[in-house]
This record gives sequence, C-alpha cells and structure tokens, in this order.
Amino acid sequence: MFDRFAMLALLSFSLGAMAADEGKVKALLKQADDFRLAIASGRVETEVRSFKGDALDKTRLYAVYLKPGRRSLVLFRTASERGQKMLMLGDDYWLMMPSSQRPLRITAMQKLLGEASTGDIATMTWSDDYDGAVSGEDVIDGLPCLKLDLLGQRKGVSYPRIVLYLAKKDRHPVQAELYVASDKLAKLARFRMGEVGGRRQVTVMTLIDHLQKERSTEVHYLSRTGKTLSDDYFNPAFLVRADLTQ
Repeated sequence: MFDRFAMLALLSFSLGAMAADEGKVKALLKQADDFRLAIASGRVETEVRSFKGDALDKTRLYAVYLKPGRRSLVLFRTASERGQKMLMLGDDYWLMMPSSQRPLRITAMQKLLGEASTGDIATMTWSDDYDGAVSGEDVIDGLPCLKLDLLGQRKGVSYPRIVLYLAKKDRHPVQAELYVASDKLAKLARFRMGEVGGRRQVTVMTLIDHLQKERSTEVHYLSRTGKTLSDDYFNPAFLVRADLTQ
C-alpha cells in the first residue's frame, strides 16, 4: 500500500513539474514575441533584402496585416509584384494574383522572396505555435542566453523544430536555429534590436541559409501601427475581388 501511495505521489509531483515547466516556457516565448511583434492586431511594414554572398540580389516591400486567431494578410508593395496578396488563416494559405479571379491554395513553405518563407515575415508566433523546454544556457556574441528546444504544435509551421536563444537579462531573441521536417538545419536567424516608439524591439532579422550556400536574407521591420482591416478582408472569396491599395 505504501509503495502505491509513493508511486501516486511521485506521479503527481512529476505532472505538476511538467505543467510548471510548460508554463515557464510559454511565458518566456510570450516575452520574446513581444519584442518581435508588439501588436496582436495591426499593420507591419516590412522590407526583405535577399543577398548572394555579400551582393544585394533583390529587395521587396510588403505590408503585413495581423489579426488575432492566427490570421495574417500580406500585400505585395514592390512595383513588379503590386496587386498580389497572400492570406494566412491558421494552417490554410492562399495566394491571389491580379490576373486571376480565383484564390490559389499554397503550402506553408512556399517562398515570398528568396530565403524568407511566409512564416518568416508574417505568421510565426513562438508562444502560439511552439512548445518545449529550457535545455541549458549559452553565450552568443558575449551575451548570456537561455537555450530553448522547441517543437511545432501545428502542422502548418514552417519549421517543425527550433533551437531558440533568449537573452537572460530581458528575454529578447538573440538567435534561432530553424530546422525543416527532415531535421536538417535550414536557416540560422539572428535578431538585431533597436528603439521603436520608445521601446526596444527587433528591427532586423537576418536569415543565413544553410541549405543554399552563400544565400542570406534580411527582414527589416520598418514600422508597426495599430491600423487594421475589417474581417471581410480575411475571407479569400472576398479578398480575391477586393481592390486593396492600403
């Protein structure tokens, strides 16, 4: 009888510890997300620069509208792509072309530009999409960091596994190793901090491609505002007909 109660007590303790660890990781990821997104609903102006070696290859501009419930709308702003729209609702993705009246279903890993996937610039929120554990500590560029091993909790995430490094001092993201489904390291993300509206925010994310050598991408967050769109625009049947010039 004593052994049975001891086992039950140990199981209860273990489950409680697991729940506490999960809550701790979620809190850390929420803090990190606040440095990247800062707004749950609004508009983010984004410039994506693609490099071959040290040479700038392409530059593209996007307006990204965010809504609660994993909803994102990307408007292509560069002259050669103007009129294209990408809608993301949870794990469902659509591309709208100005020459077509039908929304095209696409996959999560289809690219917007070079090495930047849809998740890289619009949809990925660590606290909503990932769970995991603190696996240790490390020093990145002289900065003491917590090391988190994360696994995707949705089928639509671009990267099923992430190793994330957060600054111990304030939990801002420093570096992330992004792995594809085969568990190969696809990209190394580095985060540059700056002052935006009087608060520290991620201003640039650099993605170093480990599958295509000599390739890298910089995602520059030019502005973040609370301006949003009505829910109508997050319906693919409505959006494909909408003349959206915001």
